Amino acid sequence: MSISILIACEGWILLPSRSNGVRGDKACGVTIRTDNANVKVIEFEEAVLSCKYTIEKDPNPRLEWKKLGQNDVSFVYYKGHLVGALKTRAEMIDSSIRIKNVSRGDSGKYRCEVTAPMDIQVLAEVLIHLTVLVAPAVPVCVVPSSAMTGTVVELKCREEEGSPASQYRWFKDGALLLETSTTHAKVRNSSYTINKKSGTLQFNTVAKADTGEYHCEAYNGIGRSQKCAAKRMQVDDLNVSGIVSAVVVVALVVALCGLGVFYAQRKGYFSRQSSQKARSAYKSAPPKESDFKHTKSFVI
Repeated sequence: MSISILIACEGWILLPSRSNGVRGDKACGVTIRTDNANVKVIEFEEAVLSCKYTIEKDPNPRLEWKKLGQNDVSFVYYKGHLVGALKTRAEMIDSSIRIKNVSRGDSGKYRCEVTAPMDIQVLAEVLIHLTVLVAPAVPVCVVPSSAMTGTVVELKCREEEGSPASQYRWFKDGALLLETSTTHAKVRNSSYTINKKSGTLQFNTVAKADTGEYHCEAYNGIGRSQKCAAKRMQVDDLNVSGIVSAVVVVALVVALCGLGVFYAQRKGYFSRQSSQKARSAYKSAPPKESDFKHTKSFVI
């Protein structure tokens, strides 16, 4: 439930405003505006955060700029001075801020506030969004060096610095791979899927024809695109005959070991060894003291 407040100012009716609290056809206290509420600028260039205001009566209004974080609010302009990270990189132009050399850390929401205690409307504010555009960095590519035909293989590409977030395209042997499979001679594949947002290239059933050198390129429309070094992926057929031969050899070894154990049991080797161990244990057992006394008394 919202509550509307009407303020009479010299015969004029003022209505609530989403941005400034009060609006009307005639100024009544502080009014404020900006030339650009969504500022976008490439990193290391210049940005202007525009804030313009008018007052009705108060000769000494207070101007403040604040940066709004996720969990806190910090001053940018306070008591007539720039403070914080912009202290050495910005200047005031009337009530606006000109940032001479923006960095990616400057991105965020800024609020210009004007307070005039002697006016009817004592406070007005305007919110400005600053987006710093950053070119992509060299992406990190993950390409397996080898793979078996018929298996699922995924190649990955990622970079974290670009703003807006980078998109990705893949190349095989220098030729661009389309987002869907193609029968072109230079880029013939079995079956693959490219996700240009996540940077993955997935082969659903990789084939020998997919052997080649792969590299990825990151781009976001800011500055030059960046690519990783090409890496070779070798796809080989599964050696079924070799696997069968290895299984047969292992089975023969296990069978021979079993036959050897069975033969030893039939010949009684294990029982002989057990009886020999029992006799040696019996012979090596030392006589008890009670036995010695008994023998001595018998002799006497």
